[in-house]
Amino acid sequence: MRHFIGCDAHKKYSVFVAIDEEGNVKPAVRVNHEREQYRAFLKGLPAGSPIAVETIGNWYWIVDEMRDAGHEPRLAHARKAKLMMGEIDKTDKLDSRGLATLLRTGTLPEVWIASREVRDQRELLRLRMTLVAMEVRLKNRVHAILGKYAIELNVKDVFSKEGRRLLLGSLKELPVQTAEVVRQQMELLESTEKQRQDAEQQLRTIIKERWDVQLLRTLPGVGWILGTVIAFEIGDIGRFDRAAELASYAGTVPRVHSSGGKTWHGRVHPDVNRYLKCAFVEAANVTVMHQKRLSHTHVVTLYRRLRQRKGHAKAATAVARHLAEAAFWVLKQQQPYKEPQGCRVSSTHR
Repeated sequence: MRHFIGCDAHKKYSVFVAIDEEGNVKPAVRVNHEREQYRAFLKGLPAGSPIAVETIGNWYWIVDEMRDAGHEPRLAHARKAKLMMGEIDKTDKLDSRGLATLLRTGTLPEVWIASREVRDQRELLRLRMTLVAMEVRLKNRVHAILGKYAIELNVKDVFSKEGRRLLLGSLKELPVQTAEVVRQQMELLESTEKQRQDAEQQLRTIIKERWDVQLLRTLPGVGWILGTVIAFEIGDIGRFDRAAELASYAGTVPRVHSSGGKTWHGRVHPDVNRYLKCAFVEAANVTVMHQKRLSHTHVVTLYRRLRQRKGHAKAATAVARHLAEAAFWVLKQQQPYKEPQGCRVSSTHR
């Protein structure tokens, strides 16, 4: 008899509850996150059991162990699953039983599980994002100190080779401890830049043979970094049936409230893939920055038309939506991006 299993995982232990095909609930079992004990428990479950696990911080290794044991892990959207369970009280046993029930009834709100290789490569890409953010913070702190003491360097970019030489030469104008702070921040910046460059070199090696990144780079405003982010975060394009689904997943579609013949469009939904959202919005802003050179393109025409009525933010989001939908067709049809002919809105692109 087939069993449907819910797993309420925590940092140090998991609670399992199984329900058979007839709806009989088995006793809850608590399993500590000691690898050998965890593996032994999984081996004792019926072969090929579907197991629902919530999207918690440590789901990677849990899902991998379940797959290695021959089971079928199903990753559940934590917030949606809680709403669908409809439980007033909350305990580990209730959560596990709720997940098992949703799994048995076929109503579990599932999240795609990326392969080990994709998850591994994503870490390198997200490391680069972290390093870039650290660089920006360090540069801002240096700019702030220079501003506090009215130090102006006769150079366009303070962090260019010439700018750094002038900056180090101007430290004598600062108080002793402040000068030391700037010197240490510059050392940190150089170290962070070196790590980022190493990460980028590894990424270039990984994506050299990836056709999806090369195709995504044909989208307006998408270079190799954004193309890599989009490719890694989308993963298997086959999991999306329509372009609108990918656009919604990427957080480029506004929420809609329609009632009594009136329709209201709100902000884009926050519960989305934030990495994809940032990538498409950044690509949209790149096209805006170069709109003079790209004035003949659909994305610039779309942006200019909407900006007049709705402002920059909404116009840029509309361009991001077009790019998301275009990415769907580029990957689905395995063809480079083509300028849409005669369409006024991004959702009609195909």
